Amino acid sequence: MLDRIGITAASICALHCILLPVILPALPLLGLSFLADHWWEHVFLVITAIIGSVALLSGFKQYHRRLYPFYLLFLGIAIYWQKHDFSADVQPYIIVLGTVLIAGAHFINIKLCNSCKTCTEHECKTTQHNNNH
Repeated sequence: MLDRIGITAASICALHCILLPVILPALPLLGLSFLADHWWEHVFLVITAIIGSVALLSGFKQYHRRLYPFYLLFLGIAIYWQKHDFSADVQPYIIVLGTVLIAGAHFINIKLCNSCKTCTEHECKTTQHNNNH
């Protein structure tokens, strides 16, 4: 459930950043000009990071004990956070890359959790132990 919320949050954040230049002129008319502030982008991204961390930690502790979803999540967040360091022409690509990494972390977490749910707890720990060696 949290993974799906995390994917949704990352997607909303990406849509906000990509569509903002298109809808920017209309924001004052709608009383929503505060959404154009970079501060909101960082708020969305922090919320996405918190949801992602909780979802991945839950999957890590309860099921799969794999760290690479965390690497993808934090790499995606770091890339996304730095998008303002790039020209406006490159920013949409940076946004997409960050979002794909964040969503990918959630999809992988879901896959790992679901694959471990089908086996007994003993089999999962044995498989995990054997894969780590």
